[in-house]
Amino acid sequence: MVKSDLNISLLQTDIVWEKPEQNRALLEAKINALEGQQHVIVLPETFSTGFSMHNAAELAESMNGTTIQWMKALAQQKRSIITGSIIISEDNKYYNRMLWVLPNGEAAHYDKRHLFSYAGEGVHFEAGAKRVIAQVNGWKVCLQICYDLRFPVWARNTDDYDMLLYIANWPQQRNEAWETLLRARAIENMSYVVGVNRVGSDGNGHHYMGNSSIYSPLGALMNQKSQEETTITHSFQHTLIEECRTKFPFLKDRDDFLLR
Repeated sequence: MVKSDLNISLLQTDIVWEKPEQNRALLEAKINALEGQQHVIVLPETFSTGFSMHNAAELAESMNGTTIQWMKALAQQKRSIITGSIIISEDNKYYNRMLWVLPNGEAAHYDKRHLFSYAGEGVHFEAGAKRVIAQVNGWKVCLQICYDLRFPVWARNTDDYDMLLYIANWPQQRNEAWETLLRARAIENMSYVVGVNRVGSDGNGHHYMGNSSIYSPLGALMNQKSQEETTITHSFQHTLIEECRTKFPFLKDRDDFLLR
């Protein structure tokens, strides 16, 4: 069965520190400016607040909160899936939660598994326990958040997924790791890898250069934008995956294991 092309728009944007209403307004203008039909519109990690942890209690929303309702309305309006992460409060715990919002109002989610202990994220947030493979247009997309990128076992292609999608607030001083690890994940998993990062500076004085990137199933850089606020729109062809995996059937030699 031939799978259709997949059109994705990546929003590389600055984020106003801890101002959800302003961020929603700025992002809505960018989303409404998109032309053509996108199957998926991707926003960065913690797009409504920036990577703020110490004020989680004040910034967190419920699964029926304002930002999710905003995502649902835009997804319906644009007839596109909208994804990105926000701070969620649930059962007296806080999560860095990546939402996958469909045009029909349904919403799946992935909770960040690897919390950035170097900055104390694990003190404020609860780690996720489940990997999530989303479906769109016949494609399988593995959802991941920022620091997850450093842990190849969690991303290992045991499901024959087609794409690894990383959303991030990845600081400029570790940009070399960002680029190197994105490429490595593409090569070892023989899938497209998409990384969406923010630009600008946050309330903790960290600077972000973007470098939102797309890598082919063989690790070739297909698109990258640095420094500026911009949108990357790309049409992905499944035939490229099929050709790569037929010519180089490396995944057939992968180890069998269970993720726990």
